[in-house]
Amino acid sequence: MTSVLNVDTIAAKNGTDPVALTKQSAAKAWAFTNAAGTTINGSFNVSTLTDTGTGIQTIAYTNAMADAVYSGTMSAESSSDAHTQWMENIATTGIQARHYNGSSYQDIPTMWQIIGDLA
Repeated sequence: MTSVLNVDTIAAKNGTDPVALTKQSAAKAWAFTNAAGTTINGSFNVSTLTDTGTGIQTIAYTNAMADAVYSGTMSAESSSDAHTQWMENIATTGIQARHYNGSSYQDIPTMWQIIGDLA
């Protein structure tokens, strides 16, 4: 027998708060940042963005991760040369992205996605 569940809103027990995803495998943070690393164009669970240097951006989470063992992916929006990109300085409170084109670091708009357990 099959079932169908149609809902408009799922709320917490009090009937008004949203349901928090804390242990499910869903994105716990995401962001779309500008090339200069100075503007967050859209985000979830990201409190700040820091331009750490040319081609280097650091985001801080609004709510920390449970530990520094989580998965982060990011991609660059660029029409220029092929880029090498990676994340480092992984912490419970944030993470850093770097973009390198083979000869120098370059500022590029970045899309972030973080999956793991919140504290």
